Amino acid sequence: MLAFVAAAFFAIAFIIRVTETSTDVIFSPTSLMLVGLAFLAAHSAGVGAGWSTRRSSGRGSSTRGNSSRRSASRR
Repeated sequence: MLAFVAAAFFAIAFIIRVTETSTDVIFSPTSLMLVGLAFLAAHSAGVGAGWSTRRSSGRGSSTRGNSSRRSASRR
């Protein structure tokens, strides 16, 4: 998700740069690029990754292990 935000900042910075629009210092292409890089770095670090409700516990988390246990208990 953060990568999409970074891509949006890069696109806005590119449009401002190409059209040579005069903006404030806060919205300059360089500052937007730096914000985009910060979001991209956060995405690469794993910040904002979706939390899964299915967490593997280490033992018996494999589907093969569970199905073989079920078939063994039916016999």
